[in-house]
This record gives sequence, structure tokens and C-alpha cells, in this order.
Amino acid sequence: MKTIGGAASAIVLGLLGTSLTGAAPAAYGPGGCTGKPTVVLVHGAWAGTSSWSGEVSRLQGKGYTARAVANPLRGLTADAASVSAFLKTVHGPVVLVGHSYGGSVITNAAAGNAGVKALVYVDAAAPAVGETTGGLSGAGSALGGDPATLYDKVGTDLYLKEPVFTHSFGPDLAPGQADVLWASQRSAAMAAFTTPSKAAAWQHIPSWYVIGGADKIITPASQEAMAHRANATIRTVPGGSHLTLISHPDAVTDQILAAAAGACR
Repeated sequence: MKTIGGAASAIVLGLLGTSLTGAAPAAYGPGGCTGKPTVVLVHGAWAGTSSWSGEVSRLQGKGYTARAVANPLRGLTADAASVSAFLKTVHGPVVLVGHSYGGSVITNAAAGNAGVKALVYVDAAAPAVGETTGGLSGAGSALGGDPATLYDKVGTDLYLKEPVFTHSFGPDLAPGQADVLWASQRSAAMAAFTTPSKAAAWQHIPSWYVIGGADKIITPASQEAMAHRANATIRTVPGGSHLTLISHPDAVTDQILAAAAGACR
């Protein structure tokens, strides 16, 4: 591991941490990319493709093709299959980026795809086989409280309540911005958080990590443990919330660029 700088039965029952079991990542060789890779960005729960607007514009300014793709948020197996199908339409090497629950999705979607040269986790879950997203939020996560105080439930779908969104999900956003994002959030099915991972692509693909130093949703300690397990290159954003992709797009973009350069050297 190298360092740079400074929800859902598991959620409902209270997140008490994780053993983070799983095989050590394999050794990696040079990526062997021809030309710049395409950057594919996968959003997490209670979010949408526009979460990546800051990174897309910056990557385009650097001459990269960047695609923020829709994550259905219906369940890990189906969501990973959807992203995997999209990846098959991309010609050439790919840097695959996931935020939050999107990290679980890319961990499964990249499995068996030789075109994916790097994985980038942004305030994200990086499960081993058999682990769930909900089980990786870490001890002390804001999602470990009473479900009645956390979610508005519609059938099997969950919406974050406004105080949780503004005070725990994105507390470093401007108040008006946080209010708009809460009001426009997409629901996530419980299966997104309770479905066990079927793959662990980080065991075979070089990984990079962005950790919000003040993340209250997936705790920094849990992210650091997952990053160490994946032998990932880490960048910590001091004071960053669970939404560093929105509040600190420069730092996130820099880590994506580092992944592109490192995996395709």
C-alpha cells in the first residue's frame, strides 16, 4: 500500500465493523495501454451521474474521454451486470471509478474484463467475495442508528432523511447545494446493501483510493482497511465528507489521473 498526502439489514442492525477477510491482491505488471484510457465513473446510492460533473469537466480538459454511467441501484448483482455490459461497449483501456456503493459495483463489474487497467475507489466500499456493502460502513458510521431516523422507506426502497443527508452524507457542501441534492436524490433498493459480493476485482487489478478524512457514512478506518487489503495507493482529503467527488473534485480528479498514469505506464 502506498499513501499520497496527509444500507439493508447490515445497516439496520448497526454496523459493527468488519473482519475484512480476503486473499491478498496479486502482483501487477505494466498496464500496456495504447493511448489514454477511457475513464468510466459509477455513482453510488442516493446519487446520480451528475455527481461526477466536476471530474468529467476536468478530465475532458486533460484530453480524456470520461463517461459517467447510470447505476440502477436495484441490487449489487444486477447493477454490476449493467455496468459490465456498458464496459463492453468501450474500446481500449479503461480506468473504472466508483463512489460509495459504486465501489462494490465496480469490484464486481470489472471481474474478468482485461480492458479495465485500474480501479479507483472514492469514499467507497471494496468488498471481498461474500461481503456486503452494508457490512463495510464501519463502526461509528452514521448509518448504524435507528432506521426510523435514517430513512424514508417506500416498499423496499430507501431515501435518506434530510438531516442525515445534510449533516452526515454531505456536511462539507454549501447548505443550499446539500438541500438540492437531498431533494433530488435517487432511491436505493435494500438489495444494494445486503447482496454479497460475487467477485473482488481489486485482487487482480491495480487500485487507487480517495478517502474523505471526515466521512461519516463509510468511516475512514473502514476505507483504510479496505485500501490496505487491496494494496491501493491512497489519497486522503482532510475534512472531506462522503461526497468528496462533489466538494473536492480537484483532489479526486488528480487521483484518477494518477491511476491512469500508473496503470498505463
